[in-house]
Formats: sequence, structure tokens, C-alpha cells
Amino acid sequence: MTETAHPDTVLIVDFGSQVTQLIARRVREAGVYCEIVPFQSAEEGFERLSPKAVILSGSPASTLDIGSPRAPSVIFESGVPVFGICYGQQTMCAQLGGKVESGHHREFGRAFLEVEKDCELFEGLWSVGSRHQVWMSHGDRVTALPPGFGVVATSPNAPFAFIADETRKYYAVQFHPEVVHTPDGAKLIANFVHHVAGIKGDWTMSAYRARAVEAIREQVGDRKVICALSGGVDSSVAALLIHEAVGDQLTCILVDHGLMRKDEAANVVAMFREHYNLSLLHIDASDRFIGELEGVSDPETKRKIIGRLFIEVFEEEAKKLGGADFLAQGTLYPDVIESVSFTGGPSVTIKSHHNVGGLPERMNMQLVEPLRELFKDEVRVLGRELGLPESFIGRHPFPGPGLAIRCPGGITRDKLEILREADAIYLDEIRKAGLYDAIWQAFAVLLPVQTVGVMGDGRTYEYVCALRAVTSVDGMTADFYHYDMEFLGRAATRIINEVRGINRVVYDVTSKPPGTIEWE
Repeated sequence: MTETAHPDTVLIVDFGSQVTQLIARRVREAGVYCEIVPFQSAEEGFERLSPKAVILSGSPASTLDIGSPRAPSVIFESGVPVFGICYGQQTMCAQLGGKVESGHHREFGRAFLEVEKDCELFEGLWSVGSRHQVWMSHGDRVTALPPGFGVVATSPNAPFAFIADETRKYYAVQFHPEVVHTPDGAKLIANFVHHVAGIKGDWTMSAYRARAVEAIREQVGDRKVICALSGGVDSSVAALLIHEAVGDQLTCILVDHGLMRKDEAANVVAMFREHYNLSLLHIDASDRFIGELEGVSDPETKRKIIGRLFIEVFEEEAKKLGGADFLAQGTLYPDVIESVSFTGGPSVTIKSHHNVGGLPERMNMQLVEPLRELFKDEVRVLGRELGLPESFIGRHPFPGPGLAIRCPGGITRDKLEILREADAIYLDEIRKAGLYDAIWQAFAVLLPVQTVGVMGDGRTYEYVCALRAVTSVDGMTADFYHYDMEFLGRAATRIINEVRGINRVVYDVTSKPPGTIEWE
């Protein structure tokens, strides 16, 4: 996006809280665009974005430590409204002439606020004398207010739980309004951006789409773009948006590594060719991938082989096209935030090979990443805006290495075929039961274990299939899905009856943590 893309922006200064992304979610849910910037580059971010308001996040640090993070003074000199949360409140007080101390009662978990005075953030929400649940998580606390501030709400262990300087439009809270355990928190944040900062809630997907198309045209000009299309929602939406911007300057390449689900590559190609007039190459490289993977059992080695071959195949196909100046990727905002982590650490290793790591350097290409400002559910909204069929928008996530990491132990063509069939039956049963949209991700795993069974009058010695299904909001934590036993019995019976090679089915009831969603 260009700098002028969002005239009404909220800047969120990240001091390293685990829940800073939730602040951004709440602001966007209020229809307002925002960006998260680590505190080290907050001054540069403030100059670049010219925000209409600033929110200061929480932090694991203590304002009493030497060298602990501070908000740049330019924020307080600018006259824009500021909202400090937890550590954000403490650093505001420390910087504006108040006092923070440690050694007081530490507060973690549910607390109740008593509203003492009216305040602009309470408009249409809280009244004097009322009591409200909030979520606390802090060790230090404010003990003296800076000049101009007054207390508007208290909790038993936080006499300065909610403070305000309404003249300067400064607000600060000791609790976390961004988390769901503070039931009215989202409304407080909405009141801050709408009433106090005066920003209209008109940041919509259609506005985003128009601006993104403009920005892509500006970046690409009349040059060529190639896009690695996996059929997942991120790469599909990125491809459609870029196609809208530059038309036939875009070529999509779907590299079928033979590790996709049953009929998946064909379905993706058919959907794109039927609905969209875009240039799409379907490269069947399954022999090449499976040839190198056969017998490999170490999960990391599998990932490395798949990543390397993907880059090689993609590079060869791009050269046949006469090269391209740009590579399109479906990078999302959480990836961007993690890669400019608040500690200034190196960017995280991107796990899935769809984000084709080694290519831009090798082929001298620039990246086009039109989704890098969006969260996953916002990408789905944009997909609907672009007319992507619902069957694609609501698809469960699928890992880049595909079925290779759902086949623990050595990989063989036969095992992949058995797994593909079992997986297709399992997903078919989930859809028939109307459970697909209630589950974040569901899949079968073929275990490197064979057990004795009886089929007809004969003895069998075949593989065990494990079924996995989880619920999650963002994939960071997950709980196993609580099926009824009748459903599991039905799915297991079909798999055993219809798939040669499996004679036993088990269900995985591990949550994340301690387990991961995938088995490898």
C-alpha cells in the first residue's frame, strides 16, 4: 500500500504484549484502519502514517527497569488522542510526570471496576456507580497521576484502574480491554476511535479492494507478475486481486507435488478456469517430488526436500515464460507482525513453502503482497467481495508440504494413495453431517503401524488411520473437536470398508498445546 492509502489511521505502538494483535482486531472491527509498529520504530511510524489517534500496548517489561521501552515524545507533543493499556498506562504516567511503583498487589485475571465519574469513553456504555468485569494482568501499578489526569474508575486493587485527561484526550487503563474477558472492552476501544478521535467507521473491504488495486498498478506498471497458486484462500484471493489490477500481466502457476488431497489440483484449476479468465499453468511434478521423497521419514528433511523442489520447478516454469519482474505471495498481517517482532529479532521461518522463500533472491524478483495488511478472516471477506465461491473461502487450512507430513515414517506412493482415499471419505462424512464449518481443520493421518484385524473369515495385517479435528480461532491454540461416537463409528466403518490397506481407525484427542495441530 502507499502511504496515502489510509487517511484515517490509528497507530498501535507495540511494547511486546502477547495480545497486541487483539487491539488491532478491535480497532478494525470498529471499521477503522490501524497498523502495529514496534516501539523502536514508533517515531518513524508516527511520521509515516500521520495517525488520528495512538494506542499504547501492554508489555512484559517494567517501566522501573533501566532502558525499559518508552513512547516517542512526538506522540505527546502532537496533540492526537492517546489511549494507554496496562504498560501503556504506566509509561504514559512515567513520561508525563506521574509515578509508577512495583511491589504492590499483583493482579492477574478477573476484576471488577466501579465507575466513579463520567468519561467520554463511557458514552452509551457505562454510568456512574455501575460495576463492570475487566481482565487484569500486571505487576507494577501507577501510584501518582500526572498533572491534568483524574480517576474515572477504580478496582479493589487498582485505585487508578481507569484514568483520563479529557482536555488533552488522554485515556489510560490498567486492565486489558482488547481481550474477550473484558466484555465491554471492544466498545471502549470503539468509543475511543469514534467519539474521541472522531474517525468514521468506514474502513470497508470494498474501499480496501479499490486502494489495493491502485497500489498494485502503481507498483507493477506494465511488467509481468507470477503467482504461486496453491488453491488455499490466501493465494487465491491474492491472485484475483492482482488479476483485477493488471489482467494478463499475471500468470499463475500451480505446482502439483502429488501431495495434495484427492482431486484437489483438478478442482482448483477447474474453478479458476471456469470463473476467471486468467492465465493458469498446471504443472504435474508429482513423479519428481515423490521420487525424491520415497523412503524419507524425518519430517524436517521432508519439508526441506519439498521446499527445494518447489523452488526448482517454479523457477524452471518461470524461465519458460521468459521470466517475470514480480512474484506474488499471499503473505498476511500476522506473518508481517511476527517478522518485525518487538524484540527486533530475525523474522520467523515461514513454515509453508507457498511463501516461496528462496525465489526473489535467486531470480531477482520483487514481491507483490497485496494481503500483507489483512488478518485471515478479513482475507475471507475480501474473497467474498471478489466473488470467490464459498467452497473456497471456507476451506480448512492445508499445510504446504501436504500429505507428506500426514504420513509419519517413510513415504511411498501406495501409502499416499491409501491416505488420500481415507481423507476424502472422512471429509465427505464431515460435510454430510453439516460439521465442516464448525471445525477449523480436519484430516486423516496414516500411521507407520500395522495391526492384526479380521475381515470376513480372513486375517488382515494393515495400517492404522488416525483422525484429527480441531476447533480454533487463529491456529495458535486449538482444542480437539468433540464428535459424538455415532459419527466416529460411521466414519471409521466407511474407511475400513472402502480403503484397502486400513483395518483400524483411532481418534486423536490432543489439544494444542501440548500437541501441534499437524502430526509432523
